Formats: sequence, structure tokens, C-alpha cells
Amino acid sequence: MNALEQLRRYSTIVADTADYHTLEKFSATDATTNPSLILKATQSTQYQQWRDHVLRAHTGKSVAEKIDALLVSFGVEILRHLKGSDTRKARVSTEVDARLSFDTHATVHKARQLIALYRAAGVDTAQVLIKIASTWEGIQAARILRGEGIACNLTLLFSLAQARACADADVQLISPFVGRVSDWNAHKQKLTAAEFGDPARDQGVQLVSAIYQYYKARAITTEIMGASFRNTRQVLALAGCDLLTISPNLLEQLQQETVTVPVRLTPPKTAIARDAAMSEVEFRFALNQDEMAHDKLAEGIRLFVDAAQELEKMIESV
Repeated sequence: MNALEQLRRYSTIVADTADYHTLEKFSATDATTNPSLILKATQSTQYQQWRDHVLRAHTGKSVAEKIDALLVSFGVEILRHLKGSDTRKARVSTEVDARLSFDTHATVHKARQLIALYRAAGVDTAQVLIKIASTWEGIQAARILRGEGIACNLTLLFSLAQARACADADVQLISPFVGRVSDWNAHKQKLTAAEFGDPARDQGVQLVSAIYQYYKARAITTEIMGASFRNTRQVLALAGCDLLTISPNLLEQLQQETVTVPVRLTPPKTAIARDAAMSEVEFRFALNQDEMAHDKLAEGIRLFVDAAQELEKMIESV
């Protein structure tokens, strides 16, 4: 078996792309999208005719409504190209506008709108994860949505404090960003290229491993999905993580690799009682004290806002 086939024995494989034509090639169970991936896809000649058809169908609507229509249209098509698993249907993650990252009520409202569009398109909404930034406000929005039966994927997660708060809110899934954590620490520590490629020194890999051990020891059911990988070594170092969302270029590389892939993450044998829920003050202080997580969360929101604004400009120009 190639490395991807072996990896699939230990972790659910998720495709990190909005290019739904590539999904069947990798037999991905689920898929994730974000504003940058949607923008990239809509700028591709392969999708321009389809994009223009969606926008024409919403002539007279606001730019925000057109963006929502595009996001959901991509999601619907992605679901048609996913295989799911033996135990459940495929899922797609659709992201809330990052400009709402510090507004709980606006995030909840936007999530409800997206779910309503999926429902109107005939999609089983159990197949949709609403993707929200792991700010305090975003986590509280996910708590509210969970109570309404809407599952969320908490993204831009860079710290155990964020993971703990997500567990407190009983969110469906979290996405720790391996590559961005690694990038920050490599720059800070002035690592060489060889050192950066060593999983034993990779802070992003270590963060996901720590969250995995923390969750499993406490019987926390929130799913962990490693994300934002820079190379296949990072991916394989997390074999055994609940899910791994991987870009098409790395999926391609994994299909071509024939190395032996052992399981790397296994649940601890000793159970630990759950900690008391974090307060808002505790969360904000912990995030403030974690320089990397504080920096990368803020940067990630800015980057997603930039992509959303570029998407708006593109729609206005069509």
C-alpha cells in the first residue's frame, strides 16, 4: 500500500480544497473549504462559467447573499463528489465570514443562514460543519449552534487553551493548524531547513499530539482534525489523529510514497477527570500569554478577511 492508503487505516482523510473535480481521485471522506480556497477556485477558468451561472441566478441580491450562494453551491457540489465512510455520510465545512469573528450573535445568525441555504438545496444538514474562528466569541456561538443541532468546525486553533474552551462548549470538531504553528516557531528559533523537517522538533505536530492526549485522557468527544500541513512528514507524524485535512498536492505526494506508516497517536491508558470549564477571563489571559497563538489567530483572521474582501471585489466585477 502507498502511504495514503496506510494512513487511511488510522485517520479519516479529509481533502482541503474547493476544487471538487479532484476529490474522487483521493477517495476523501470529507472536505474543508475556506475563503482563500473558494477565491482560488472561483478565479480558475475551470469554474468561471459555473460561478457566473450561480451569480446570474442571484441577480438583484446583495454581495453578501451572492457570496453565501457561492459558498453553499460549492459545498453542495463537493458533497456530490465525496464518498463518506462506512459509518456516516460525507461532510463539508463552510466558513462564516471572518469579519464576524468577534461577534457571537452575528456569527450565529450567519450560520443559520448558511444552514437554511443548504436545507433549501436538499442537503442533509448533518453533512455540514459551520466553520468558525476559535475566538471566545466564536466558541460561544458554536455552543449556541450546538444546542440547535448545528455542528461546527472551530478553525484557526493554535493552543491548548482554545482546545479546552472548545471542549467546554461541546463543539463537534476542532482544526489545530500544524503548519502555521511550525512556521512561527521555526522563524522564532531560527531553525535550519533540516531542523524544520524533523517531526520531533515540530511544534505544530507537538501541539496536535498534546491536544489529542488531553482530549482522550478525559473522554472528550470533540473530534480533532489536524490541518494546515507544510509537508507529508507532518501528516505522517500524526497518523492516528481523528481526522487529517490535507491539500491536494500533499495527497498526491502521499499516494506516491511507499514508506511504512506506523500509528503515531494512541489514546492514553489512564483516564483523568475533566477540568473545570474555563471562564472568559481565564481564556483571554491564557491566549494573551501564548505569544504564538495570539499572533497566529490575529493573523489568520486578517488573512481570511482579506480573502473575503477579494471575493467581494471579484463578484462586484462580474
